[in-house]
Amino acid sequence: MGILSPVDTSSERAQMFKALGDKTRVQILDFLRERCCPVAVGEEGDVHPVDGPSVGEVCCHITGKEKINSTISFHINELRDAGLVDIERRGKYMICSVNRTALARLAAYLVDEDPKTDECC
Repeated sequence: MGILSPVDTSSERAQMFKALGDKTRVQILDFLRERCCPVAVGEEGDVHPVDGPSVGEVCCHITGKEKINSTISFHINELRDAGLVDIERRGKYMICSVNRTALARLAAYLVDEDPKTDECC
């Protein structure tokens, strides 16, 4: 596996940064990054374990055990639209996991020490 190139376009970067501009989405991403396995959400919002934390566990972690917040799936979809989270349909379940390649590309962009020009302000 070679060196990953940074995120290619400014619109891709903007979408990722916009998604990460929300505290709840950052908390969700952090929680999923700490897990080795994806989580499953059913079409009706029911939660099922898939060798790892369920979306219900994500929700409880983010909002507290007494507050189940239906906006968690909205935030997960925003992260997916930005390319930071992958969602795969398996039957009636949605399996969510972090897109580690996208995170690596974003990190490569942030630490890019090879500017495209020698000019500096």
